[in-house]
This record gives sequence, structure tokens and C-alpha cells, in this order.
Amino acid sequence: MPNRLHGRNMAAAPPTQPRRVRRTPVPVPSPPEAERAGRSFGKYVYCVIGAGKPSAFGPLGLGRDPATVYTIRYRDIAALVSDLPVEVLDPTRENVLAHERVNESAMREHTVIPMSFGTVFKTDADIVELLKSAYDAFQDVLGKMADKLEFGVKVLWDRDVIVREIEREEDEIRQIKKQISSERGSTYFARMQYGRLIDAALQERSERYMGDIFERLRDVAVASRVNKPIGDRMIVNAAFLIQRDKEAAFEARLKDLGARHAHLTFKYTGPWPPYNFVNIRLKLERAKEKS
Repeated sequence: MPNRLHGRNMAAAPPTQPRRVRRTPVPVPSPPEAERAGRSFGKYVYCVIGAGKPSAFGPLGLGRDPATVYTIRYRDIAALVSDLPVEVLDPTRENVLAHERVNESAMREHTVIPMSFGTVFKTDADIVELLKSAYDAFQDVLGKMADKLEFGVKVLWDRDVIVREIEREEDEIRQIKKQISSERGSTYFARMQYGRLIDAALQERSERYMGDIFERLRDVAVASRVNKPIGDRMIVNAAFLIQRDKEAAFEARLKDLGARHAHLTFKYTGPWPPYNFVNIRLKLERAKEKS
């Protein structure tokens, strides 16, 4: 079966898929309109970056008419925000893609600490308090993530093809299958044994492939993380943290792996902000107490 190596997909949804809800987008009014309508207005936070001076990122944010994204700074770090009515924000595809669009834009020139979808504060002062209270943690993460990108790698197989390959290569399994085919009476116990042996062989083969893939990507990746596979066909669902100057080497190694395992399908996406590699506990309660 020919290998399929799928390249990066900048338009794809983030590595962690949101639930997709079919709803008609509600336009986000400008602050004066919101005030006239009696609605309170807040600050939606997309990410935190290192920033020595104020900057604007243009109309990239949430809303049917994308809201203007700008920075709120504390010392040499800043939160990327846009104005948004204070209300429950649904994780629709449009909203999540807008969140990701801002992070991707910022990532081109800055190291990005992505915030969780739906992070909203009431005032500029609340965001400054957040940056101040977690300043050391933000600085530490920004330093560790500098010049690094995340790529997602998924590997799939055709289970029936792999089972036929196992039956050709494993004598015991081949003999049991032959026995099942030739017997006229009950084959219940033989089928149970066959099923157990096939499951064990599939598990062993999956672990062998995963080990080989991670070993061959080890020297072109800073770090890696294994996520739970999705569906029966996926055997690897992983994220890799890559130094910017190693991006071409990482892609070349993936192509080599595709040629080495021609019966597997390799898919990779990115570059992304380091969603899977940022683990920072923010002092949000302190900021929210003053909101």
C-alpha cells in the first residue's frame, strides 16, 4: 500500500479540536454600540508575548467583523487582546479559528504563550495585574520557548492490511486461521485464541512503529509529547517542539520515515504555538478578585 505523507496545513484547526457547534455568528459591536445597548465590555486575551513597546495587530480577532487586536503591557511582556462583550463565548469553529489566527500572526515575530480559549477580563488593570502576578513564570516560559515551534504528527494504518501481514509472518496465527477455515463444527475457542493473538500482535507492532518514529525524530526535536490516538486507524498522535532552524531537518526526517514505513500514512500540521509544551499556572484568582 503506498505511503501518503501529508504536509503542513496552516489552515487546519488547532491540535486540540473544539466541539463544532452550528450557530449563526453574532456580530461583535464596537464599544460605543455596546454601551448604547447597555452591554458591559471586556478584554479577550489571546496570548502573552515579549514586547518592549506597544503594538497593534490589526483586525484579526473575534467577531463577524474581526475585532482589532492590540497589546496591554507590563514591563517587557504584553497580552494580546481585543474588546469583546462580557458574555458566554461559545467554542464554535469560527471563534476558535479566530483565536488561533491571532496566535499564528503573533508567532511570526514573537515567542507566544497561548492562553486558553475563552479567557476574558473586565479591564486593562485586571490584565496588568495578571501579567504582574505571573511575571516571573511568563518570563521563564518565554525564555524556554524562544525560537521554538510546535508540529503535530499523526500516523495511521489500515488495520486489515496489517492483520494480513501478521497472518503471513506469524506461524501460530496462520495455523489457527487455517484450522478455523477447515473445521466444520464449533470454532469458538479457536476464534477466541486467534483474536487474542491478533490483538497482542497489533499492539506489539504499533509500539514498535512508535518507538522507531520517536527514535528517528529525537535528534531534530527539542521535546515531544504523546497524545491519545483518535479512532481505530491512528497509532501515533504526537506533538514535537522544534527549534526554528531545525524545521527543514524535521520535515526531511518525516519524509525519510514515510519511505521507511511505506504501509503507514504520515500526516503533520504546523507550525503552531507551543500548545502542548506550555505548562504555566497563572494567578488568575488574584486578578479576577479585583474585576
